[in-house]
Amino acid sequence: MTAAAGAAGASSGGVGTRFADRLLSVEEARTAVLAAIAGTTEDEVVYLADARGRILAEDVMSLTALPPWDNSAMDGYAIRAADVAAATEGAPVLLEVIGEVRAGTAPEAEVGRGTAIRIATGAPVPPRADAVVQVELTTPATADGNAAGERGRDATGPLPAAVLVHAAVPAGAAIRRAGDDLPEAAAILRAGSRISPAAIALAAGSGNPTLRVHRRPRVGVLATGDEIRPAGQNLGPAGIPDANGPGLMALIDETGGEATTLGIAHDRLDDVRARLDAARHADLDAIIVSGGVSVGPYDVVRAAFAEIGRMELWRVAVQPGKPFAFGTFDRPDGRRTLLFGLPGNPVSTFVTFELFVRPAIRRLGGLPDDRLVRPIDRAVLVDSATKSPGRRAFLRVVADRDSTGAPVRDGSGRVQVRLAGGTTGQGSHVLSALALADGLAIVPEAVDGLAAGSPVDLWWLDRD
Repeated sequence: MTAAAGAAGASSGGVGTRFADRLLSVEEARTAVLAAIAGTTEDEVVYLADARGRILAEDVMSLTALPPWDNSAMDGYAIRAADVAAATEGAPVLLEVIGEVRAGTAPEAEVGRGTAIRIATGAPVPPRADAVVQVELTTPATADGNAAGERGRDATGPLPAAVLVHAAVPAGAAIRRAGDDLPEAAAILRAGSRISPAAIALAAGSGNPTLRVHRRPRVGVLATGDEIRPAGQNLGPAGIPDANGPGLMALIDETGGEATTLGIAHDRLDDVRARLDAARHADLDAIIVSGGVSVGPYDVVRAAFAEIGRMELWRVAVQPGKPFAFGTFDRPDGRRTLLFGLPGNPVSTFVTFELFVRPAIRRLGGLPDDRLVRPIDRAVLVDSATKSPGRRAFLRVVADRDSTGAPVRDGSGRVQVRLAGGTTGQGSHVLSALALADGLAIVPEAVDGLAAGSPVDLWWLDRD
């Protein structure tokens, strides 16, 4: 290597030459990150109690029809519709009650001509019954047709000898047919979908006690900085609480990963390198390091990445978060670990996580490519705003809301948003405004400033 080449490599922190001398666009950087992911995490089988939020590794089939058999949609009486075809309020039809069937029990009798069986909601429909008349249309009666209780009050108490039916009901009334919801052996959930509480109910209702899912990506978090102290500890004359470590742990969990803390490193190359090297044996899919990726005299993270692996890119045309770094290293088992170097200012950490780390974790966890990045909504920025030339800005904004709490939209369907914390809340260190934000308003690279009332794209931060 020539001296000039060595100097160039050192100044770029070991970054590949195609990215060494310019700011990358957001799309270039994200594409490079995703290209370094060889595949999803391996799959595993989990019980339904542990499945919420996981990503399915295979389609789920119904193991039984839903419902498995014809059942009653109401409390009432299982009957033959032809027997009550002439029933009216003034001339009810009398039917002999020959038994009852509860939910969870099989019918012990069949419905013959002129008879009825009292039935509970969800109970199997007895043989030869073709309708259920709801209890509100009946009156319990004696065998000779005299009322033995109040009209349509309920279907509890002793079984009456007979029942008066006050209206005709068609065949099929109040019967849920077997397989009405799902047939047996139907695909009910698709691979690559996130498991919601409703999906868990569907899987259980179709007879599936377990699901095959992708393992949650394991992600290590390392904070750096001589000034950083764990929250709650004595700060001394020059310390500051660690916001990035706990914040990143929460972001990883919310994204679907499994977070592990690697502690807080000093601003020394040997300390950062030693912690990263130890993590080689921790079976981590990714490591996030916050701080130490800029050009200061104690910013050693890029050098540590280059020494234990390979620096893939550095610096992106984004505000906040320009000194984003990304690299990789190979573990002893031959698998690759992703290395993310995020800026130390907490808002920059948050934004670069959203842009680059979140999509990577989602791909590792098994989500399809069209689900990696948050969907875009349309908005109008009520305030004016400025930004650095040539960089894409992600402004922290809050949505105007009506009296019900719903976002206010204009006649074109655009959400009205304002700068979180006002114009002073957009600094990359302002955590209080970040905590207030409903979303991120996106300002393109070619726009240096926005007048009040300008249209913007919006990322909601509470939506998948």
